[in-house]
Amino acid sequence: MESYGVLLLYSRITMINIYEAQAANKRKSLAIMVLFVIFITASVYILSQAFSVYLGYQPGGLGFAGIALIISGLMSFGSYYYSDKIVLKISGAKPADRKRDFKFFTVAENLSIAAGLPKPKLYVIEDSAPNAFATGRDPEHAVVCATTGLIAKLNRTELEGVIAHELSHIKNYDIRLMSIVVVLVGMVALLGDFFLRMSFYGRGRGRKSGQVGAIILIVGLLFAILSPIIAKLIQLAVARQREFFADASSVAITRQPSGLISALKKISADHEPLEVANKATAHLYIVNPFKDKAKSGVGRFAGLFNTHPPMGQRIKALQKMV
Repeated sequence: MESYGVLLLYSRITMINIYEAQAANKRKSLAIMVLFVIFITASVYILSQAFSVYLGYQPGGLGFAGIALIISGLMSFGSYYYSDKIVLKISGAKPADRKRDFKFFTVAENLSIAAGLPKPKLYVIEDSAPNAFATGRDPEHAVVCATTGLIAKLNRTELEGVIAHELSHIKNYDIRLMSIVVVLVGMVALLGDFFLRMSFYGRGRGRKSGQVGAIILIVGLLFAILSPIIAKLIQLAVARQREFFADASSVAITRQPSGLISALKKISADHEPLEVANKATAHLYIVNPFKDKAKSGVGRFAGLFNTHPPMGQRIKALQKMV
C-alpha cells in the first residue's frame, strides 16, 4: 500500500498535461528569443560604432547596420517567399498521389480539421529512410512532405503523431519565426565579415581616434569574430526549442502521445541516412536526417551545434504527458 502511495505521488510530481507542456515550451522559447534580440542589438550597435571609429568618424548612428539589414533582408526574402518550392526542388519531392498514398492523405486531412488548418499540399520523397518535414510561409501556402519509408514503416497512429508534429510547425508559424532569425543572424555575420575584411585589408583612419576609439575598435574586432558564432548557437537553440513545442502541440492535436513516442523511437532506430538531405534543409525534418553522423560530436558542448534536441529528451518529455 505504501509503495502504491509513493508511486502515485511520484506520478503526480513527474506527469504534466498537454497545456502545461505547451506553456513551459512557450516560456523557454520566449526567453531564448529575448536573449537573441538583446544579443543581436548589442552586436549591431558595437559593430556600427567600430565602423564609425575605423573610418574616422565620431561614434554614433546605425548606418552600417541599416545597410547590412537591407542586404541580408533582400537575400533572405526570396528564399523565405519561395521556401516551399526551393526545398521541394532540392529534396526531389513529388506531389503525393491520393490513391497510392491514401493513408498519408487521410491522416493529413483529418488532422488538419482537428488543428483548424487548411489542408496543406502533400509531397512524397522516394526514399526508404523514414522522415518528414513541413515548409511554407503561412498556413495558406504550407507543404507537408514525407518519405515513402515513413509512410511504409509507420502504422496509422504513429503517422498521425508525425503529421500532427509537422502541422504544429505550420500552426505555430515556426517557419516564419526561423526565417526572421536567419535574417538577423545573416545581418550580424555580414557586418562582422565586412568589418574584419576592412580591418585586415583596409587603411582606416580610426588609429588616430585616441584611447576610446582604440578600445571601441578592439571590442568591435572581438564582436566581429565571436558574434556570428554566438548568434548561430542561439539560432540552433531556438530551432531545438521549437521542436519540443511542436512535439507538445502534436499531442494537443492527437490527444495521444504514445503515437509520436513510438514513431520517434522507430525513426531514430532506423540508421539509414536520408540521401537527399543536406545541411541547408536538415533542420526542417522531424529527426536529423544524417542520423548517426549527428551523434559523432564529442563532449557536453557537441549538442549546442545540433539542429534537433537529443531523442532521449524528446521522448522523456512526451512520456510525462502519457
